[in-house]
Amino acid sequence: MSARIPPLEAPYPPRTAALLRRMMPPGEEPIGLFRLYAQHRQLTEALHGWGSYQLSRRLTLGLRDRELVIDRTCALCGCEYEWGVHLARFAPRAGLTGPQIASLTHGTSADTCWSDERDRLLLDAADALHTHHDIDDSLWSRLSAEFTPEQLLDLLMLCGWYHAISYTARATRITPEPGAPRFGDFPPASDGENRA
Repeated sequence: MSARIPPLEAPYPPRTAALLRRMMPPGEEPIGLFRLYAQHRQLTEALHGWGSYQLSRRLTLGLRDRELVIDRTCALCGCEYEWGVHLARFAPRAGLTGPQIASLTHGTSADTCWSDERDRLLLDAADALHTHHDIDDSLWSRLSAEFTPEQLLDLLMLCGWYHAISYTARATRITPEPGAPRFGDFPPASDGENRA
């Protein structure tokens, strides 16, 4: 299926080229999503500011926390594109195992691959926000015992941000990045496997 709004291709207009360079690590070509957003330069500039915060050390959640929330949110939204981008770039640094990636994609926080309560809380929060667009009092109480108010605000905004990213990537039918993982690379656990 072809993209409904095709990403820009090089050569880019000078201002767009400069913006795309700022969005990627030095020497790397811009990913399709950034080239898609570059169809609307003002939007891209605004997104770059917020996205830079979400992926920076200024975010009060650490890399593993952040990636658990992003990967789970993208999987729940069915956004294989952004899920694959994040797994390819960050899963090894976040210490995610194959069973954990499969669980993030198809399982639940009750899967046996999750031994850390903090990890389970992040998955439960992403699930609640996706399914109910809210967090009930019981889960909020558990979250507030583990996370600061600043971290909770970052968590809420991170989930919302990656819903927006997922909506864009899915609705525009953007092509997965070459070599990025696909949902099928991490099939659901068979009955009993990975389950508590």
